[in-house]
Amino acid sequence: MHTHTSVQPHSPQSQCSGLECTSSGLLVGSSSLPNPLSAERSQGALAPAATCMQDGRVSARRLLALLACSLLAWRVGETGPDPLEKLSPLALGHRALSTKETFLVLSLHNKLRSKVQPPAANMQRLDWSEELAQLARARAASCLAGPAPSQAPHVGWSEALLPVGTGGFDEVLQRWFAEGQHYDYQAGRCAGNATCSHYTQLVWATSGQLGCGRHTCAGHRGHSEAFACAYSPGGNWEMNGKTIVPYKKGAWCSLCTAGLSGCFKSWDHSGGLCEVPRNPCRMTCRNSGHLNMSSCQCTCPPGYTGRYCQVKCSVQCLHGKFRKEECSCLCDIGYSGAECGTKIQFPFHACDVRIDGNCFMVSPEADTYYGAKIKCQEKGAMLAQIRNQKVQDILAFYLSRLETSNRVTDTDFETRNFWIGLTYKTSKASFRWDTGEPSSFTSFAFGQPDNQGFGNCVEMQASAAFNWNDQRCKTRNRYICQFAQEHISLWQQDP
Repeated sequence: MHTHTSVQPHSPQSQCSGLECTSSGLLVGSSSLPNPLSAERSQGALAPAATCMQDGRVSARRLLALLACSLLAWRVGETGPDPLEKLSPLALGHRALSTKETFLVLSLHNKLRSKVQPPAANMQRLDWSEELAQLARARAASCLAGPAPSQAPHVGWSEALLPVGTGGFDEVLQRWFAEGQHYDYQAGRCAGNATCSHYTQLVWATSGQLGCGRHTCAGHRGHSEAFACAYSPGGNWEMNGKTIVPYKKGAWCSLCTAGLSGCFKSWDHSGGLCEVPRNPCRMTCRNSGHLNMSSCQCTCPPGYTGRYCQVKCSVQCLHGKFRKEECSCLCDIGYSGAECGTKIQFPFHACDVRIDGNCFMVSPEADTYYGAKIKCQEKGAMLAQIRNQKVQDILAFYLSRLETSNRVTDTDFETRNFWIGLTYKTSKASFRWDTGEPSSFTSFAFGQPDNQGFGNCVEMQASAAFNWNDQRCKTRNRYICQFAQEHISLWQQDP
């Protein structure tokens, strides 16, 4: 904040007579005066007046003028900043939200998420994340300059810059939610030139964690309040240039995942939100397998695998690695078949959806899990590996659109579901991808996995909004093949 200073001889008399008010309420004279909005603003703004009174050379008229300047300083920031004005952070504005503010921000988020129309079948309850709150505080402290930080690739952001005194987070969140008036859920788009991105992120069903921050920013014409909220996993994903819908419509909590099978509803909520359940495991292990009651997982004896130790294993691999946990082969690039004995021909160009450099192809026909795995390998691919919420959301959206298409060569009811490359590995007591890597991300439907008592293979289930279900491996489903970068590079090398 700049002030005009009149140079006067340095004396008590000149210090009193040279004082004047600026438009921001600063007292300007021969002395350099402190910013009236600093932590010591009241003491600094009145210091010259005190000096003058001690000297006894100030009239009642001048004293009233000095007091008026001081009062004016306290009103700085009540008007909005110029939108083209460059803002800078104030030291006094950098602080974490209080416990009460945190509770109110989180509660209002969940309340608004429970009010969406049409109702959401898979809307998750948000929990507070201090890690996200730190990111949000840092973002607000930058006065929202430049793009949001990209060090967390799957974090979504909503931001606002309001004049000081306009309102707090309650006003900001209500403004974001009001954008929903312009959002057409059926068409999946925002009307006209309106903005809906704050609304769609606020009600993004699969976002489960939240952190927010605020900061006061200084400008030449006043002060502004920067608000920032970070969501994880983020939302507003796009497929082929179009943002997918933020949630699945249906009865509240009817499409919750297995990990969030509880239904939370506060007294002021319109609908329920999916949350972590409190149900104990109900299962038994076969073939002398041991059940771990704390993890609800079986430890199988040698020669058996599967969630319930029900699968007997024996396979030989010629050009690939044997995966004992799933009783199958992981073929080297360029080979296919159950035993990786067939050399395949490149290139094979088929890509329905591209996500972060990976290519996904959806089959028009149905097969068993291992039949589907072989057919993907014959194309130089593997069954799809869904490693984060972004890939899950985009594939689920794409498959939901296929339900109304005619691109199916097998009319069995089971073709509405799709195999992915995930099976239960008993020796590891966990679900793992066909590459042998653990599945740190899951999207099982409510009540799953229950394994049907027979198999240990995972499908994307149409009746559960394409959340996952463990199914008998001999079931005939359509499937999703994934071409990774090393596969795609072979296409480019082929003449």
